[in-house]
Amino acid sequence: MNLYAIKSIYRFEMARWFRTLAQSILAPVISTSLYFVVFGSAIGSRMQAIDGVSYGAFIIPGLVMLSLLSESISNAAFGIYMPKWAGTIYELLSAPVSWVETVIGYVGAAATKSVLLGLLILATARIFVPFEIAHPFVMLLFLVLTAVTFSLFGFVIGVWSDNFQKLQIVPALIITPLTFLGGSFYSINMLPEVWQKITLFNPVVYLISGFRWSFYGVSDVGVGISLGMTCVFLVICLTAVWWIFKTGYRLKT
Repeated sequence: MNLYAIKSIYRFEMARWFRTLAQSILAPVISTSLYFVVFGSAIGSRMQAIDGVSYGAFIIPGLVMLSLLSESISNAAFGIYMPKWAGTIYELLSAPVSWVETVIGYVGAAATKSVLLGLLILATARIFVPFEIAHPFVMLLFLVLTAVTFSLFGFVIGVWSDNFQKLQIVPALIITPLTFLGGSFYSINMLPEVWQKITLFNPVVYLISGFRWSFYGVSDVGVGISLGMTCVFLVICLTAVWWIFKTGYRLKT
């Protein structure tokens, strides 16, 4: 294992993140804080509790997931796309660095950024809405597992993209709508029976449900199923990344 290569990629990506703090940290924290103010404090105080949890506290896991998924994908996608765009990817491919080491460096940095951002958003949420975390270790497990999984997914998107516009297509047109429809602002049990069954085909439901269980002990889907579905998606993303490096898809051309 070439630890020097992993460290170099990781430090470079983290340094790029710190050079753009306003865009990387302040923007998502401020935008999420607006949700806490509007939906948590203003509207939430007039809403009934859901499963014994105040509405303002109920939406916190969903809002954290919304930022976590978007940032994980964006950080990893942009991280691998820039070497492709600049042409420096060929130097990396010709260096004595395996695909595993490359992925650990890029995905590890993207996941680290997302986890730090998620924790910062949780700390910010505490200013506006009181909440407790019933299972902190499970919360951290879901936080890290989701960040790694969707950073891998973002890595795949970054390799697939051949222009800057495509980097934004999947997060904007697919991930964000799925997150809003995945129970971020409501329990899927509040939906008609037909729509409850349809919603179960949304993979984000399992992420939000499991993450919410770690806070309040309530969920729309069993926590074991949520964890299992997340691991399945992780394996799918790992397989896709392995195939990309094996075939050189959009890396060597």
